[in-house]
Order: sequence, then C-alpha cells, then structure tokens
Amino acid sequence: MARRYGGKYSPGGTPGDDSGVTTDTNPFHGKRPARAGARVNFLFVVPLLLAVKAFGQGPVGLIMDLGALGLMLLSAWLTREGLRAQEAYEARRVARRPAIPRKIFGSVAMGLGLALAGAVAPGGLVAPVVFGLLGAVLHFGAFGPDPLHDKGMEGVDRFQTDRVARAVAEGEKYLGAIHDAIQRSGDRALTARVDNFLATARKMFRSIEDDPRDLSASRKYLGVYLMGMRDATVKFADLYARKPDPAARADYVALLDDLEANFTAQTAKLLQDDRSDLDIQIDVLRQRLKQEGVAPG
Repeated sequence: MARRYGGKYSPGGTPGDDSGVTTDTNPFHGKRPARAGARVNFLFVVPLLLAVKAFGQGPVGLIMDLGALGLMLLSAWLTREGLRAQEAYEARRVARRPAIPRKIFGSVAMGLGLALAGAVAPGGLVAPVVFGLLGAVLHFGAFGPDPLHDKGMEGVDRFQTDRVARAVAEGEKYLGAIHDAIQRSGDRALTARVDNFLATARKMFRSIEDDPRDLSASRKYLGVYLMGMRDATVKFADLYARKPDPAARADYVALLDDLEANFTAQTAKLLQDDRSDLDIQIDVLRQRLKQEGVAPG
C-alpha cells in the first residue's frame, strides 16, 4: 500500500510520525560520515580506462594493462576495507589495531599498478619508476596509514579483551541482520525505530568493551536476546512485506520496546557497577592514606 512521505518537519507533520511510533533518539546520534565514500568509489572507476586501452595493443601490452588494472582494483578494495576497519577502530575506546594494514598495502598495490601501466609506454624504466613512486606516495597522502597501535589496552587482560571482541563481533552480526531484515518491510518509520534500538544495543557494546568484566553479566544480551530479535525481525519483515498487518506490527513494536528497555536498564546497571567499583577503590585509598598519616585533617 502506498504511503504519503512525511515526517516531523514536513507540511502538516506532527512531532511523532504517522504510524504512532515515536523516535525519541536522533537516528544520526553518534554517527559519523563514512570514510569510504566518493574518493574510494573513484578508485574503482578510473582503472577501468585501462580495460579499454588494453584491447587496442598487442599481446604483451594487453597482459600488462590487464595486470595493472587488477592491481589498481585490488588497491581500491584494500583501501575501502582499510577505511572501514579504521572506522571500527575509532568508534571504540578500547581496540586493537587491524591485523592487516590494508591501506598501506593499497598504496603499494596502487604504485605497482601504475608502474606496470607506465611500463607499456616507451621511455625505458624512468616512466614506470616515476609513476609507481608518485602514485604510492599520493595514495598514502590521500588516505593515510592504518592504525598501527592498540588503543586503551594498557593494563587490560588480553584474554578478557579477546573474549569481549568475539562476543561483540557476534552481536554486531545480529544487529546487521536485524537492520537488513527490517529494510525489507518497506516501513520507513519502523526502520528508524529499529535503528534507535541498534544504537541502544551498541551503547551496551561500548560499555562492555570499556570493562571486560561486564561480559559475564551481559552475554545473554549479546547472544540469546539478539538472536531471538533477529529471528523475529526476519519473520515479521517477510510477513509485512507480503501483507501489511497492523496487529503484527503492533506486536513487533511492543517486543522492540521491551527489549530496548531491557538493554537500557542493563547498560545503566553496568555503569552503576563501574561507579560502585570506583567508589570502593577511592574509599580504600583514602583509608590507607589516613592510616599512613598523609591525609588532610
């Protein structure tokens, strides 16, 4: 069924949306523009000119141009994946550096691709060397290096952080599946409502990453609850896409509200526990200072 496009700031709009579902949280809260944007897409387009040029040359020129095309496309893919890994790294206060420096490898691949493309032109080795070095340096200058150091890992148990990283990665897969499934429903307001829930869940993820000891108390939220929400969302989206059912939508929204309230309460509890631990440490330190006679009167 067709629906009128509108919202809070549309003509005749109301503070809530036309579905009765309110979105108290700004869907763009905490989000940043994606680094892997037009610049990276441009890297995929420009090398295609070599494919046109390659078939106008002899066998050697054809192989070299196609090899250069492959290296430059590989560079574009590595750069895009490196930018995504950097975004994930910067979104966390505690994070390990990417295992593979993709952007650096992308710069090297770009330099090799340009050098191979320049080798087809006459002029000896000067042109390939210049093209290769210039291309690698400009690529590195445009996209920068990968994160090369761990962040916030001082004094942190590596085993615990590995467990948290695996649990959070599993939770992120569920969140991605929920987001993809609700898109199929075609309900714009409900999609925004689900995005609010995803933001709430990620707040818990960040809290657990900051204090890996919280994982034991929250594992069911990252696994069982999100898996159940994913399955419910998939079934609802398939049903709603075939035939919009207001009753099914209301039940799904109620489930979403309940789950979000539970995630919010659990995150607040984790933060309160962290505050209690801090208060205990402060009290212990003050008592020790008093015993040693260095506390102010």
